[in-house]
Amino acid sequence: MEIIDGMQLLKFLASLTFVLALMAGLFLILKRIQSKGPLRMGSARRLRVTEVLQLDSRHRAILLRRDNKEHLVILSPSGETVIESGIIYNSDNANTADDATTEQANENIKDAA
Repeated sequence: MEIIDGMQLLKFLASLTFVLALMAGLFLILKRIQSKGPLRMGSARRLRVTEVLQLDSRHRAILLRRDNKEHLVILSPSGETVIESGIIYNSDNANTADDATTEQANENIKDAA
């Protein structure tokens, strides 16, 4: 059995400290990346869930917005159905609803369910 002298012990402790410091640094980097979310090329998000409406216990209507176009989708246990696609979203008129358009969308939802 070999006895470790002071110099070997010092090298071992220095190496151990270095490896532990590298691991701690990697942990901090990963934690910071995780808190910021996935890496994206641009800061603008392209996809957003605008509204969710529970139709019954098994069906939901979801309004998705992508690139300023909205898509009405019905989700059910058997799958998803696109009811209306390419609805152009105008942020200036976002709060004003046309009654005929609303009635047509409601009829489409009832037909799909």
